[in-house]
Amino acid sequence: MRSYVLGFEEIDKTRVALVGGKGAQLGELLRIEGIRVPAGFCVTTEAFRRIMTTAPRIDDQLDRLSRLDTGDRQAIRALSAEVRRTLAGIAIPDDLAAAVTGAVTRLDGHAAYAVRSSATAEDLPTASFAGQQDTYLNVVGLAAILRHVSRCWASLFTERAVTYRLRSGFDHRKVSMSVVVQQMIFPQAAGVLFTADPVTSSRKIVSIEASFGLGEALVSGLVNADVYQVRDGEVVAGAVAAKKLAVYASPAGGTQELAIEPARQEQPALTDAQVMRLAQLGRRIEAHFGRPQDIEWCLAGDGFQIVQSRPITTLFPIPETGDEANHVYISVGHQQMMTDAMKPLGISLWQLTAARPMSEAGGRLFVDVTRDLGSPATRAGLLKVLETSEPLIGDALQTVLERGDFIPALPDEGPGRGGRPAGGAPAPIKTDPAIVAGLIERGQASLDTLQRDIREKSGAALLDFILADVQELKRIMFDPESSQVIRAAMQATWWLNEQLQAWLAEKNAADTLTQSAPGNVTSEMGLALLEVADVIRPHPDVVAFLQHAEDESFLDEMPALAGGREARDAIQAFLGKYGMRCAGEIDITKPRWSERPAALVPMILGNVRNFGPGAGERRFEQGRQQAWQQEQQLLTRLRALPDGERKADEAKRMIERVRTFIGYREYPKYHMISRYFVYKQALLNDAERLVRARVLRAREDIFYLTFAELHDVVRSDQADDQLIQQRKDAFRSYQALTPPRVITSDGEAVAGAYRRDDVPAGALIGLPVSAGTIEGRARVILDLAAADLGPGDILVTACTDPSWSPLFVAITGLVTEVGGLMTHGAVIAREYGLPAVVGVEHATRLIRDGQRIRVHGTDGYIELLP
Repeated sequence: MRSYVLGFEEIDKTRVALVGGKGAQLGELLRIEGIRVPAGFCVTTEAFRRIMTTAPRIDDQLDRLSRLDTGDRQAIRALSAEVRRTLAGIAIPDDLAAAVTGAVTRLDGHAAYAVRSSATAEDLPTASFAGQQDTYLNVVGLAAILRHVSRCWASLFTERAVTYRLRSGFDHRKVSMSVVVQQMIFPQAAGVLFTADPVTSSRKIVSIEASFGLGEALVSGLVNADVYQVRDGEVVAGAVAAKKLAVYASPAGGTQELAIEPARQEQPALTDAQVMRLAQLGRRIEAHFGRPQDIEWCLAGDGFQIVQSRPITTLFPIPETGDEANHVYISVGHQQMMTDAMKPLGISLWQLTAARPMSEAGGRLFVDVTRDLGSPATRAGLLKVLETSEPLIGDALQTVLERGDFIPALPDEGPGRGGRPAGGAPAPIKTDPAIVAGLIERGQASLDTLQRDIREKSGAALLDFILADVQELKRIMFDPESSQVIRAAMQATWWLNEQLQAWLAEKNAADTLTQSAPGNVTSEMGLALLEVADVIRPHPDVVAFLQHAEDESFLDEMPALAGGREARDAIQAFLGKYGMRCAGEIDITKPRWSERPAALVPMILGNVRNFGPGAGERRFEQGRQQAWQQEQQLLTRLRALPDGERKADEAKRMIERVRTFIGYREYPKYHMISRYFVYKQALLNDAERLVRARVLRAREDIFYLTFAELHDVVRSDQADDQLIQQRKDAFRSYQALTPPRVITSDGEAVAGAYRRDDVPAGALIGLPVSAGTIEGRARVILDLAAADLGPGDILVTACTDPSWSPLFVAITGLVTEVGGLMTHGAVIAREYGLPAVVGVEHATRLIRDGQRIRVHGTDGYIELLP
């Protein structure tokens, strides 16, 4: 027998498929001791599905709906309205109507009710659909209740709900609708309660908003609410708003807005004792559900009643620790210029590779710097480096330190990890190009050995082999001589900037001096793609073909075209050296250019369109000449100073040093990514064996297992399909989160700021990383594959890892939301002589695509031009 109606007392979290997220939460709330919930029931999804089976043309409408583009608002509006009209035109069958009216009568046929939607994808831990469907208050009478139940069913297909599902990847057919019918409460006050601070995300703060009358006035934004904050059992903040209006039940049904008499407008809606009681109830509800909650409450008579509770899905998760102590974490992704969520295999491999322990949260990695901040010496070293390299992280850490009691004091542990020596004294290594050549040669020899030895490995032996080879990778990555070369380049850069500023008032002089430095494998990659364009440009048939090449097999089709074989060979040669790269390359699970060569096509076509033959060589030589001319000019000016010969000699030695070593800065990551790709190819080949053996459903399922878990699967020939699906769901939810630069163990996302007053009003402030000033058209690009750049364009994006380098040859300036002085984008911008400002908060939202801007790469700000 079908269950068309279930009372709240019959519902728990296992009934989501029948009663939706909201209904299941209400059933669970009723089971918590001390929590009062207004009586009610759910019209189940079985009732909705019965209605859907009788809806004419609904299958065709849903097919059309699923194919719509999220940006086509007009089509979504028209088709969603068509679906709603279809559902509204269906009469509720008699037996279904009798089940609903019978449930109402058993409660109280003369009472007023709230009728609310409860979708099966709503109010779930990984996705909140709050406000996507409809709610109706103060519904009186059996006929009115049935009418509003129908309206709730139709509200599954509002324009807003359809758009949200399209963007979130939810199948319209897999989302069903239950309807909550709940007795109305007519409160003196109502509002919302968050068991975590909705602004800072701190889990220690309970935030309460309150207004007179029904909570609808607050939820709809009709009134300003009183706001209270509770921490550790104490009201720590309270702001009483002027509440001029309230929403109350209308005698005829529905609601009405009424003015509040002036004498009551600035009276608090709650007493401090009531605030404390409500906070306690919130913590009890949070404990039951096991995660922070967004709770709707009413104060009626002598106590509080809870009418809804949903998980707060916008909070960034806290890195897990095994203790209750305070911790401060900084984001790894912001330093690696890759803030996207990573899959478990990618995270675990990076953790195996890293020099120090890293914690995972929200699909991102974080480093615990609590001990670094606790010791005076390590604190000073860390903050000194961040002052110039990552000032927003540095400022956020300073904010935490200024609180005084969050970071436990530790004894002095000596010089800070990675700290910069006083005065930037050069590291004890000779300025010798042979050192760099030797490091690269040894790295390549090790990579060749890996490629040879891994071929015959499979099963557990393969996993054991990779685990052992990670130690070889770490030996190369953290080779003391390699670290000395990188440190020497950085110190020489600092020395030149500081001394030439002091002697000649020359800002960021090293930026020009490092243009076209030899041996930078990443900047060479951008120039190499220009050479690919040189091969393709003379062949119009190839150019025309590439303009429509979307399938990854396009390389196989090219030899049939005039000039196609040469073009294919040029692309394949590029892939032979750089095919292991891709956007987000630190995550081994990301598809590489060798796996999806079509990702290169937009950049190749852009180079064909925007440049002439030999542009790569000319670009490199132009940069080299500018660096040489800057060097000669600076040395001439130095010699004219008191003690000028000594100063010029010191500067020349540092210029030689920085040009000898700065190109190597990009090589260790190139080597690591090359090695990762070898691992990936071998793991995917072995995953195919597991698919054939029916251990895995798809070879890419290995991406949702950690390295250790994959090792266990290979040994046992058993995989947990449920775990893999849970990981896929979690990854999808993580993709919607924005990782903080700094997060504490309280869950607080601590924001940093640029504390400057020397920029024009309205300018966007960032970190200057490559000198010069440029004005041009901003191109806001979030997806490398969608890049469409013209001559003189300035690239504005969230962040750039090495895969973005081929775009740098086509732009005149760079603005990013993420980055530091020595991160990839900054290094390559200096190499190419591009004015660049990084770390510009919300740049991709504040700068419009196509808007003219002026980038001040020397002083670190962007002007938005009319």
